[in-house]
Amino acid sequence: MSKDCGHHDEERRQLHRRIVTGIITFIILILLIIFLIWIILKPSKPHFIIQDLTVYNFNLSSTTTTATNTEPSFSSPTPNTLSTTMQATISSFNPNARIGIYYQKLGVYASYRGQQISSYTMVPVTYQGHREATVWSPFLYGTAVPVSPYVLSSLQEDEDAGGTLVNVKINGRVKWKVGTWVSGRYHIDVNCPAYITLGGGRNNAIGVATAVMKFQTDQTCTVDV
Repeated sequence: MSKDCGHHDEERRQLHRRIVTGIITFIILILLIIFLIWIILKPSKPHFIIQDLTVYNFNLSSTTTTATNTEPSFSSPTPNTLSTTMQATISSFNPNARIGIYYQKLGVYASYRGQQISSYTMVPVTYQGHREATVWSPFLYGTAVPVSPYVLSSLQEDEDAGGTLVNVKINGRVKWKVGTWVSGRYHIDVNCPAYITLGGGRNNAIGVATAVMKFQTDQTCTVDV
């Protein structure tokens, strides 16, 4: 009796080992197939271009407030603030012949000298088919955004030069689609440089020379995935 029980236990252990080995082998084969498809198709990063940038407002001001009483007068500086209203036209092209791209949670914002000067503007979730192009035209807003003294001095230098470089940046997630298979999410960073002209304003403000200016850029953006 004990020999029969031991024999049955050994058979069950062998069966369990075969089942586990089969599951592991199946998972490895699936992963290998996905890897081979990925290598054969060679997915390429999407191409981004900033076509134009319309500037409705780009003004930096620096003021001081003066307080007087029985004590000697003194000046207390207030933070430099930058107000921005822009509309960027950005196109994206999927260069892959067999791979689609899902764009998710894409946030667009403006940056100057490494400092964010507008809030995020989210663009709709988008699917881009094989060799398809997509165009977005988000508005970018920043109202009295505090900036560092370095930004003030840099803008003063740029005003003397007649123009400045503003970066329109995109952060978000992408997924790759091959047939019915969809990959996990990958982070995407896009940096689009745009050159705008500057002119002095009232009260020593610095900003665009006229109320509304549209700058044709057609500048290629850098893309990291």
